[in-house]
Amino acid sequence: MLKQQLRAISSLLTSITLIGICTGMTSTLLSLRATIEDFGTLTTGVIMSAYFIGFLFGTTRAPKDIRRVGYIRAFGGLAALAAASILIQAIWVNPVVWFLMRFLTGFAISAIFVIVESWLNTMADNKNRGTLLSVYLVLIYGGLVAGQLILGVADPAGFLAFAIVALLINLALIPILISVTVEPTTHEAKKVPIRSLLKVVPLGMVSAFIMQACYAMFYGIGPMYATYIGLSVGQVSLFMAAFILGGMLAQAPIGLLSDHIDRRFIMAACAGTAAIMAFVLSQLGSETVWLIYLCVGLFGACALPLYSLGMAHTNDFLDKDQMVGATGAIIKVGGMGSIIGAPSVAALMQFGAVDYFFLLIMVLTSIVCGYSLYRVTRRAKPEDQSHSAYAMLTPTQTSDELLTSLADEQEYQDDEAAAGR
Repeated sequence: MLKQQLRAISSLLTSITLIGICTGMTSTLLSLRATIEDFGTLTTGVIMSAYFIGFLFGTTRAPKDIRRVGYIRAFGGLAALAAASILIQAIWVNPVVWFLMRFLTGFAISAIFVIVESWLNTMADNKNRGTLLSVYLVLIYGGLVAGQLILGVADPAGFLAFAIVALLINLALIPILISVTVEPTTHEAKKVPIRSLLKVVPLGMVSAFIMQACYAMFYGIGPMYATYIGLSVGQVSLFMAAFILGGMLAQAPIGLLSDHIDRRFIMAACAGTAAIMAFVLSQLGSETVWLIYLCVGLFGACALPLYSLGMAHTNDFLDKDQMVGATGAIIKVGGMGSIIGAPSVAALMQFGAVDYFFLLIMVLTSIVCGYSLYRVTRRAKPEDQSHSAYAMLTPTQTSDELLTSLADEQEYQDDEAAAGR
């Protein structure tokens, strides 16, 4: 049965793998090219944050647009938009143009995740949905790693790397456009305001905000930092790939452990270890490149699962009909952290504080560690923690229900504001 369903969704998995390759390749490519063009770290940080602004905007607008024009046509149009935005950045190397194009890329990618994950959810059943989503997430992580490795053989100073990204996005169109499947439908989710979650499960919100800020710092400014300490383009690609690979390999074991032990202890352990690795990385230079790869892999193994751990911890204290809406709220809070993260660390580096890149990440992960332990003293572990079992999530993973809940929450806030008036 599972093999039959995997064959049925092979076109979707192929498309999203190609999109994952493009996503992993693009952020590093733009960061390296911005360094070559001497944009400055602060300008580069602002440009990289535009992706997350677009992603956040897409989570509130895309669901309505998709329902209006249909999933298949929306996928085609969004993929074309993403490819065009990449090519425009190659043709017109200008910070303002790059900011606008990066915003469009974020918007398009967020909506593409809506489409693909909706299809997966409708084609799966309760018996194998977890397995199918795990396969899907492993392919995304694999695509992110492959994107870094491909960039290692393409010169970021030329046109070829941008052309490869645009080509892969267009190739991703083919499997999903020729697949024969019923378009998914949306479902209503119970609205969960952000302020309610801050009262009920503050750790989940704090962790989402801080960790997404850290991810934005690493993905957006990490390649620039690696260049500053003397790594070549190929070594920068391996540097980024090691981070993602570490997270991919650690997600499942850490998740399994968190289903049996108080998640807050697991979050504290992961965040504390990530802080230690960040400190070690701040002391290493290009002469110890293999030690850098090892430490950044361990850093990714501890840091990347924290987003999923925070999501699962939040759901531990919620009812079933609140989980989708709560996840939407967490995505919004995490998006805000992403928007702030890259420009903040870029501002430090702009004024010569290059060594503070990993030190700032160390401080942020230490806050998550300390706050996780503090929350243990303030509230008992939920009676049935495993009722919301840990699920592997990429920092940008979305779904039709999750993003629809974000649009619903915006309408909820608008209604409350109107009632107040």
